[in-house]
This record gives sequence, structure tokens and C-alpha cells, in this order.
Amino acid sequence: MSNNVEEKILHGTTTVGIKATDGVVLCADMRASAGYFIANNNTMKIQKIEQHVGLTLAGGVADAQNIVDVLRYHANLHRIQNQEPIPVNSLARLTSLMFHQNRGYPFIADILVGGVDAKGPSLFNIDMFGSVENKNYVTTGSGSPVAYGLLEEEYNKDLTLEDAKVVALRAVKAAITRNIGTGDGINVALVDKNGFRLLTEEQKKAVLPL
Repeated sequence: MSNNVEEKILHGTTTVGIKATDGVVLCADMRASAGYFIANNNTMKIQKIEQHVGLTLAGGVADAQNIVDVLRYHANLHRIQNQEPIPVNSLARLTSLMFHQNRGYPFIADILVGGVDAKGPSLFNIDMFGSVENKNYVTTGSGSPVAYGLLEEEYNKDLTLEDAKVVALRAVKAAITRNIGTGDGINVALVDKNGFRLLTEEQKKAVLPL
């Protein structure tokens, strides 16, 4: 991998997504690091696309922001033209298409797209090769092996959003404890029938001391 590509990668990220019975939790740490250098300790790796759907980012910041902008544009266009929110799986397929179209100069990113539409909650993982996987739970980034250990132990298909929120926070916190590139706090977003919302510091602390 060239140094140019290496420089673009947002190392040391842990993102977690969990599909619950009544919504989706998206969770991510807040550190951007290059190697062992902490470039930014308040990085927003969770982005709202529309009121019913959001995503998490691991990878190159500029690449990921470009993807967010395009998805927001198409989601808005779909709402105007069809008078309804864009299906979550359509946004996942669009993300995949963007990765495929840039194979000559690939996006260095790993994306989770999660939300609630007419079919209920759904969660997708799109990797840098454009592969799309429908997931019940997933974690990406350098801390993911640690996070997966906790998720595999604690996930079950009957988790409510309230329960899933606790599991997601615990998974990212575990990664922060054991992964040098992950850290500086955690952001959590919930998406349910009432829409997308980021938890406040007080709401997060009420779930888990961070």
C-alpha cells in the first residue's frame, strides 16, 4: 500500500452497529489517529443521512465525507420525487456503487448504514471493495476483534433498542480499553420510528460510565 494511501486512512477506529427489534444503534469512538499520532480526539464518525437513517465511518475522512454528501443528496431527491423516505437498502446499494465506480482510485473506507423504513430496522456493512452485507450486528476498524468478542457473547435477536444501546457502548468501551488506536470518548446514535438522534453526554453516562 502506498504512503499516499496510508496517509489517508483513519487508523484506530472502532464502530459498532446493532439491529434491535425496534430500531438500530450506531456507535463509534471519537479518535482519529495516524499510526500512533492522535490527529484529532473529537472525530464525528457517525453521520445522519436523513431522519430515518444514519451511517458510521471508518477510513479516510475526505472519502467518507464525500460518500455522506452524495447519500444525503440522493435521499433528499428520493423524498421530493416519491414523497416518501428512501429505503435503507437503496442507500446501502448506492454506497456500494460508489465504491465500485472508484476502483481505479479506491475509497479507503468501511461504512455501516443503519435505519428504519417501511420494512422495519435494517443494518448494512459496505467495505472498501463495495461488498454489501445485511447484518444483525457488526463492528469495523482496528478495535473490531475486541468488540466482536463482546457482541458475539451478548447479542440476541430479541434485543430492544434500549438493551442494544448498552451492548454497543460496552463493545466500543472494551475496544478503547484494549486497542491503542481507539479512544477519546464514544458517540452513540439511535434510529427508530421517531427518527435519528445522537445521545447527549448525560444520556451516555446514564447507560455506562465512560
